[in-house]
Amino acid sequence: MDGKLQRQVLDTEVLPPPERFGMWLDMMASTPTPLRVHTAHADDFVARAEFIDLGRMQLIRYRYPSVDCVRTSKLIQRSDPDYYLLALTLSGTSQADQEGQRARCRPGDLTFYDCSRPHEVSHHADAAGPGYARSIVALMPYDALPLPPRRLAPLFAGRMSGSEGVGGLVADFLVRITTNPEQYHAADAERLGAVGLDLVATLLGRNLVSEDAVPTEVRRRALLAQVRAYVRQRLGDATLDPGAVADAHHISVRSLHRLFEDEETTVAAYIRDERLARCRRDLADPALSDRSIQVIAARWGFRDKAHFSRVFRAAQGETPQTYRARHLESARIVNSTASAVNLSRTY
Repeated sequence: MDGKLQRQVLDTEVLPPPERFGMWLDMMASTPTPLRVHTAHADDFVARAEFIDLGRMQLIRYRYPSVDCVRTSKLIQRSDPDYYLLALTLSGTSQADQEGQRARCRPGDLTFYDCSRPHEVSHHADAAGPGYARSIVALMPYDALPLPPRRLAPLFAGRMSGSEGVGGLVADFLVRITTNPEQYHAADAERLGAVGLDLVATLLGRNLVSEDAVPTEVRRRALLAQVRAYVRQRLGDATLDPGAVADAHHISVRSLHRLFEDEETTVAAYIRDERLARCRRDLADPALSDRSIQVIAARWGFRDKAHFSRVFRAAQGETPQTYRARHLESARIVNSTASAVNLSRTY
């Protein structure tokens, strides 16, 4: 265990083609919400599932041939753990049916349903594509969301946008965590799961047009995550400041500052620290050694060279020039050593 967030992978390609679909069915039967699966590719079912445990939220990233699935009343009677499922379609076309409602989703769309009620789900690969459909799902127990099932029923098997607003933030969260889990620490799994649940609760509240049903603290944490994401996406804009951030989220600057009160930082300090982090990364990158320090600083919103040098030195205890020279020299030594080792092994 290296301290990084772990994922468990099931890949049917480790088995001979005739055994692959059986492996997939065994995996589906072992999940909290088993499904009956039908496919035209049972003779050679090349599929992959990656599981990431975030405490009260479990993420699963899927890649499979076209499938049609059903969760029957009989399956629910055997295993009824009271789970919700939120699915993000990454490729292909998916469809969910539950209690007379239906959602047809294309890439970037989200759908939500209750695993303790019968439902049907299909996901077909694009005819002109590589033959795979891909999705990410989040499994959440009932009591992990602050909204009762009767309030959420209008959203079951409904389509929600994953490309804008809170939906875009939810989709970005699902993609980032499942694409590069090694970038996160295992010790942060519970906290990441809590962030994900806050975002999902806020998304559902928005789509119910009853955001007041979501507890204030949940909405606060979700808004904070939204603000942080907004800042990270616009670090290169030199006009980015607390006022601009507040305007973009339709709140006052005073409310924005209150949002950060428990974060041990201020809005302005968060913007500055994120910009400095990007500058440090670029200054230490040998591939960017031909770019001037001023160009790198400007790329991340520091338009004034003297101001950047003062801020950088105050944070790092050394000038940008010294920092860059030290890291590039370390990279040169490492690369030279690696080259010498590789040369000694060449016959």
